[in-house]
Amino acid sequence: MDYADSLDRAFDTLPERNYEESRLNVPDPEGETDGAFTRLTNLGNIADALGREPQHLHRNIQRELGTNGQFDGDRARYNGSFTVADFEAAIDEYVAEYVTCTECGLPDTRLVTEDGVDMLRCEACGAFRPVQKRAAKTQTNTGPAIEEGGTYELEITGTGRKGDGVAEKGKYTIFVTGAREGDTVRALIERTSGTLAFARKV
Repeated sequence: MDYADSLDRAFDTLPERNYEESRLNVPDPEGETDGAFTRLTNLGNIADALGREPQHLHRNIQRELGTNGQFDGDRARYNGSFTVADFEAAIDEYVAEYVTCTECGLPDTRLVTEDGVDMLRCEACGAFRPVQKRAAKTQTNTGPAIEEGGTYELEITGTGRKGDGVAEKGKYTIFVTGAREGDTVRALIERTSGTLAFARKV
């Protein structure tokens, strides 16, 4: 039996893969203003869709929003006023770091701890990598790294929940419509919110 026949036989023995199951179907975040706080009322549903623990997702949303909050099972409350777009961006950043495989781009991953290190293991392609534990963002950074209406050259280092490219510049996490991980693009900043920014390629 030659190599090609052996390869065909090996592929024939592999289980069929349902690629539809590899796509995330994440509920849109539902925000609710409560005085000086903003609630995320469907945190649990979002965490279930991502296959992650709600409290882990909550801690990282706090970090991305640069605020403190309270975790309450399937709901969470954050100090300050935030929009649905703010929550979407924070969840996109979480997906890029803790869900999406950087090798094959699929979300078929498990978050595991090995020898005290958090690792993201992909069940689709077998790749694995450590996940970063970045410091919480704050609003005290001196001087804006970017401004609304400005154009900047950005290195796209991740992919958001909706397929947007994700870049970092100074204190900002920037979501760039139409960009892909690995690209270097010029992008126009259309809007900023706290330490999050939204841009498009130019």
